[in-house]
Amino acid sequence: MSLPTLDPDLLKAFVAVADHRSFTRAAATLNRTQSAVSMQIKRLEDRLGVDLFNRTKANVDLSSAGEGLLGYARRILTLNEEAVGSLAERKVEGVVRLGVMDDYGTFIVPPLLASVLAGYPRIHVEMETGLTASMPARLGAAYDLVIAMHPEGRGAGEFLRREQAVWATGPSRAVEEQEPLPVALYPQGCLFRKWAIEALDAAKRPWRLAFVSHSLAAVESVAAQGLAVTVVKTGTFPTKLRPLSDRDGMPRLPAADICLHRAANLSRAGALLADHLRTNISNCPDLSLRRADDSVARVA
Repeated sequence: MSLPTLDPDLLKAFVAVADHRSFTRAAATLNRTQSAVSMQIKRLEDRLGVDLFNRTKANVDLSSAGEGLLGYARRILTLNEEAVGSLAERKVEGVVRLGVMDDYGTFIVPPLLASVLAGYPRIHVEMETGLTASMPARLGAAYDLVIAMHPEGRGAGEFLRREQAVWATGPSRAVEEQEPLPVALYPQGCLFRKWAIEALDAAKRPWRLAFVSHSLAAVESVAAQGLAVTVVKTGTFPTKLRPLSDRDGMPRLPAADICLHRAANLSRAGALLADHLRTNISNCPDLSLRRADDSVARVA
């Protein structure tokens, strides 16, 4: 003998009557007639083979069987809403244009995109990496979201984390002892380039621009060969480089704020991606671990 199934529509009527202790008030809440609600309760009672209410002219009270069912009914309806809501969310679709710094776009953001897009396969992300100083001004026109770097305490948008700028070079050659100091940097407009030049000039340290490139990988590779020093973030510090400090004769550099910028009237797809990036980047205690894991995976 098969067990009876519990129809969510019948359970909604049951919970409404139980909450209001009245068929009339329950019918008004459900936008149905009183007779329709009474019929639904009768169908549910017939299906279960029990009386769910003790009815009198003055009151409608739960029977012992009704009291036992009420908790289950609420849980079933809640799970039904969660299941339907989850499936509806997966149908969210749209194109999201994301601008981000090269290192974050190479090592930090891709696994986060993979995790969110696994749940929302109809969202398509177009990502551009590069210098982010001018990207927030182009929100709406060119980007829906921008993860940008700003001087400490001066960034608009939603604060994600703070990154310390540090000097770095290859592990084998003491290039930091050369005069003038060879430096590998990014093009004009890069905040790290500005800080590096200002810090060296303030320290009266002779230097020469040995290498310039938009490519993060190229700048780091030149530094890794011991041909120059460069500037990187602590959170994405490359495993093939070694850090330099004042003990190596290098002037201290400022810290940067990493902030998330959203376009006005952001789509549902954009909002979902923004929330996912904000939560994961803000709550990750050491982003450099992600980069180290990625480097190990590529070597393996």
